[in-house]
Amino acid sequence: MASGSQEKLYGPSLLNFFIYNPKFGPREGEEEKKILFYHPSDFLFPPHRTFCPTKPAKSLHTQKNRQFFFEPEEHFWMVMVIDSVYGAVLQQCYNMYKLFNGRFSKAMDEGGVALLRERLEKFFYRYLQALHLGSCDLLDVFGGISFFPLDKMTYLKIQSFVNQMEQSLNLVKYTAFLYNDQLIWSGLEQDDMRILYKYLTTSLFPRHSEPELAGRDSPMRPEMSGNLLHYGRFLTGPTNLKDPEAKFRFPKIYVNTENGYEELHLIVYKAMSAAVCFMINATAELTREFCEQLDNLVGPRLTLLASDICEHHNINRRTPGLEKEPHFKFIYFNHMNLAEKSTIHMRKTASVSLTSVHPDLMKILGDINSDFSRVDDDEEIIVKTMTDYWVVGKKSDQRELYVILNQKNANLIEVNGKQPIRETSTVF
Repeated sequence: MASGSQEKLYGPSLLNFFIYNPKFGPREGEEEKKILFYHPSDFLFPPHRTFCPTKPAKSLHTQKNRQFFFEPEEHFWMVMVIDSVYGAVLQQCYNMYKLFNGRFSKAMDEGGVALLRERLEKFFYRYLQALHLGSCDLLDVFGGISFFPLDKMTYLKIQSFVNQMEQSLNLVKYTAFLYNDQLIWSGLEQDDMRILYKYLTTSLFPRHSEPELAGRDSPMRPEMSGNLLHYGRFLTGPTNLKDPEAKFRFPKIYVNTENGYEELHLIVYKAMSAAVCFMINATAELTREFCEQLDNLVGPRLTLLASDICEHHNINRRTPGLEKEPHFKFIYFNHMNLAEKSTIHMRKTASVSLTSVHPDLMKILGDINSDFSRVDDDEEIIVKTMTDYWVVGKKSDQRELYVILNQKNANLIEVNGKQPIRETSTVF
């Protein structure tokens, strides 16, 4: 499109964030006991504020700001006060806490209110500092998963790789395989993979991107026996297996939290653009010997597999007729399998949203989505902008499609007649 790339380094700011339970501190003068966490630390919460509305609202608008409410567990409320942003960010805050700490009720069962406050303070103190509301857009509302398009034979190679690794590394309970920050295979439940995917692509992978780029042109590692050289390395856990002081501690995550929970070690191992996540029961002890076994087994195979995927992907990209840029850009989301695809975003991390369209057009997409969320029926909305762009939103059969067209002389009938979803939905 004609409009230049726009990197959103501005936008709404977080005014207040707090978590409370209206059942705590029931007596007059004990209102502060209801508060479990608040940000900023010098925020003075009104002592006589009413906490428990009879008809809970999702958001409250005032002249100066917007307040979003979310009840992730019974009687536990999370509130975010901002000047303008999507309410989905608040739910993501809870999902990230739950991924690394389990539900609020878990802390209550283990140590009561004091332990819950301690965990909330430890997690959200760091998390909120890294929360860049200005980079949030429609993809944050969906919280979907981008799937990597792959031919059948290469997919079967990956499936065989996963089966072999799980059989050889018998401690592994779940596996996920990604390439170029897109998901190919997952053994997790859909909702759990959705949260883990968000963490991997917006936090863990971006932190390791620069070291990877620096090492991509360097020779393969020479320490492997049998000439099985590879680019494999741990993104979680030990940074150098040869270091005698190396620590073999991995982050723990919680999945299947709706029916109890499973506590797991998260091992993320990467070679070139391919990454594999191994999830192992948290009761298992992960030793130096196990990590060396994993490195020797996974590293060479993952490197070769990454090369195969790259080769097939490049062949498909060179297919005649695909070089010409289409006259439209789109965002697609499928609520049933959480698949998302965007030709608007060139880069999307927690701190940066680099798009190929003007921020005003992104705001229109958000407004259309907000209209869709108010109705259950299928719907279509078409907007003509002052700059002669056409913006089309279509909601049908649990799918949503948003298209931006740059056709000055097009009329409403011509715009409505174009159905790019036929070109995109076949990817999934």
